[in-house]
Amino acid sequence: MVRETERVGSPASDIATFTPARWRRLTQRPSEPVALSDPFLLALDHIGDGVLVADVRQRGQPIVQVNPAFEAITGYTAAEAIGKNCRYLQGNDRLQPEIAEMRAALAEGRECSVTLRNYRRDGTMFRNALRLVPFRSGGGPVTHFVGIIRDVTHAPGIDRLTGLLDRYGLLDRLAAIDVPASSAVLLVKLDILRFHDVNNGFGYDVGDALLRSVATRLSTRTAAAIARVGTNSFTLAFELGDVDQAGSIVDEILVLLRPRFVLPGASIAVQFAAGFAIGFAGHDPLQLVRQAGAALQRSKAMPGHPPHPYAAADERDAHNRIRLASDLQTAVANQELLFHYQPQIDLASGDVVGAEALLRWNHGAFGLQPPDRFIAVAEETGTILDIGAWGLHMLTAQAAKINRGRRIPIRFSFNVSVVEFMRRDMVAFVEQVLGETGCRPEWLTLELTENLMVPEPEEIRRAFGNLRRLGVSISIDDFGTGYSNLRYLESFPLSEIKVDRSFVHDLAHSAAKRVIVESIVKLGAALDIRVVAEGIETEAERAIMRALGCSVGQGYLFAAPMDDVAFQRLLDDGLALREGWDARRLLTMLDGSGA
Repeated sequence: MVRETERVGSPASDIATFTPARWRRLTQRPSEPVALSDPFLLALDHIGDGVLVADVRQRGQPIVQVNPAFEAITGYTAAEAIGKNCRYLQGNDRLQPEIAEMRAALAEGRECSVTLRNYRRDGTMFRNALRLVPFRSGGGPVTHFVGIIRDVTHAPGIDRLTGLLDRYGLLDRLAAIDVPASSAVLLVKLDILRFHDVNNGFGYDVGDALLRSVATRLSTRTAAAIARVGTNSFTLAFELGDVDQAGSIVDEILVLLRPRFVLPGASIAVQFAAGFAIGFAGHDPLQLVRQAGAALQRSKAMPGHPPHPYAAADERDAHNRIRLASDLQTAVANQELLFHYQPQIDLASGDVVGAEALLRWNHGAFGLQPPDRFIAVAEETGTILDIGAWGLHMLTAQAAKINRGRRIPIRFSFNVSVVEFMRRDMVAFVEQVLGETGCRPEWLTLELTENLMVPEPEEIRRAFGNLRRLGVSISIDDFGTGYSNLRYLESFPLSEIKVDRSFVHDLAHSAAKRVIVESIVKLGAALDIRVVAEGIETEAERAIMRALGCSVGQGYLFAAPMDDVAFQRLLDDGLALREGWDARRLLTMLDGSGA
């Protein structure tokens, strides 16, 4: 490790002033013993910066001398380094833009200073602040180049885990880029989606290995700057001669990151969101970073998370998101949260048998907000614990009130976050709330979205088992849209799966969808798991779902989500349903037509 006290006034900075006699002594073959009586040579043995000398007269410009600090920094002994071209320190990382500057300096016989990625003998990367100094004997042609190596891996502006630039190093690099009037700078910001699942499911060591592997792949791109700017966020900067190239560059980056990451103890397919912005001469680097970040947030909010170019509306949305995160801290205390209830219908009898409680936030400035606008923020900030506690108390109290005296009780369900299972003892908490509100366990169903069930499978399975023994039902929401892992049906003690609305929509015109839904219904029947169809909007969809054997459905055909007063009125008045046609006859007609 380089000590700061050794860097100040380092004799290495005076190498170019050595006399020819001193240089001859320094650059002689290792088989010729070097006398250490010369104080300059003695200093080279004790400075903290590594020094190598390359002979440009020989083929391949081999290293002919190194000092002990070079051995300490790189891990290579003098015997291993001498005779090699110094390129070997770059490993396979040969596409760094700094290398072109080094080649030009060697060809022109001039000094240069660059900071690039080098690799130690054990394969670990270090950031090398390298200075190349030419030596001419007697004023003639260059005979040697001296490389002065300084390990700046942990220096300010460098990310310690990956060796890339950090956020401050990125801003400094962007400020140093001189953009011609005819060119532009492309800034691409990437996020590893659900990175916390990797940390929680596989361990932080695997998470760190993933970050290093992502950095290694990104480093193969010839970019003006590559940085890790957040826990799971990376940024790349490119100089553009043609702004129309931006989209293809972003696509190439995502293709580079598409193959699975094979890590110690795990093989992981990772999804990325990407946002990008373009700046021109005189553009403020910090503003450009903000714009790329705003575009990234829009990408994360879109289905499928496609790469998204910056638009002015993105920055406005980012400001609103910050305000939402702040206001969310007091939403529970200010009684701004509420539930809307969507009835669940027995498809055979037409009776209301349940209701899904859908969370809403009545924001003072933005109005009634659906959960997809704020739940992700709540999970990031930890506010989800307060919201979840409020929701469980509110829903169980409502269930106890509505079911008091009912001959056939209504079963209430609502979504819980996997963060709650990770941050609190959910079994003990649910049992406590049920006792406080007088709600019976069988009146309550907890829903988790399928793609949130990956982290901590053992802990999730154990908690589910204990909740089921308590009498609480467990449901997978949006089944078929996440990892679609059928092993969930076998290994988790589930009581319900909800067929996602994307499979129910336009069911009458898709034979493939009917096959998929029928398979899910049969699996549920075989495993004694209730199947609920979401998003039923037409009589045809209701009839087909019933004919396929699905017992319960919900959707706008029956009722839109409503407040608690309207829901109580619906229970009192009843829900009128009609049988539109013979569903089995309809199925026969559809299948016969090859739809």
